[in-house]
Amino acid sequence: MDMKKIGEIKAELELLGAVATRENETQFQAFIENYQVDERGGVQKMVATAEKRLEKYRAELERTESIKKYEKEYDTYVYICGIDEVGRGPLAGPVVAGAVILPKDCDILYINDSKKLSAAKRDELYDEIMEKAVSVGLGFVGPERIDEINILQATYEAMREAVSKLEPQPDLLLNDAVTIPGLPQKQVPIIKGDAKSISIGAASIVAKVTRDRLMEEYDHMFPEYGFASNKGYGSAEHIAAIQKYGPTPIHRKTFIKNFL
Repeated sequence: MDMKKIGEIKAELELLGAVATRENETQFQAFIENYQVDERGGVQKMVATAEKRLEKYRAELERTESIKKYEKEYDTYVYICGIDEVGRGPLAGPVVAGAVILPKDCDILYINDSKKLSAAKRDELYDEIMEKAVSVGLGFVGPERIDEINILQATYEAMREAVSKLEPQPDLLLNDAVTIPGLPQKQVPIIKGDAKSISIGAASIVAKVTRDRLMEEYDHMFPEYGFASNKGYGSAEHIAAIQKYGPTPIHRKTFIKNFL
């Protein structure tokens, strides 16, 4: 039987895609098995590429299983909710909390601490989480309230609001590092929880994408401050703009008093 041309084999690999997934795992394995005996250098390079893509996918499967540790440990609870916040440190904008109940058989890959993901990957995962989650709740506390009650209390308030919006209500809360006052459910605070629990990681992604999009909207209203790029954090350009133009209504007065 005639050997396939290298160009034909390359087209097969391209058709499989740049990443291995649940849908194409079998085809990647078949590609490797079909061509690993072909001694041509170009073909061996393509086999090595396919092997790397398959290894990366299988490593991600393993990592995702490892961050279901707490969900498995508390599996007797029906609705397990992950909670995280974003926006405690910025000089402007709200603090936003996300609360997410994932299905028990959750099959979403690449969930992680939102800060470890690219903006494009967060957007992609946000859509998948919103589609597959049992329920998602968001809580917002704005600058005036932050100035009034302090950022820690404002964070708790945002988290309580996020949980209150869930339907069904959770019977267990997995929190990123904190215990939230005033909630009846059992709570499990987990240090660096957004990288250790798939539910908290999902909440961190939803909160981060929501807040980033909000800050991009504020950028249209207050273009001098660079909110689309700095998201309200204290970059040099942002601080210079505060000093030049003064604060906006979305600035936290207690956070910027040293710059005025």
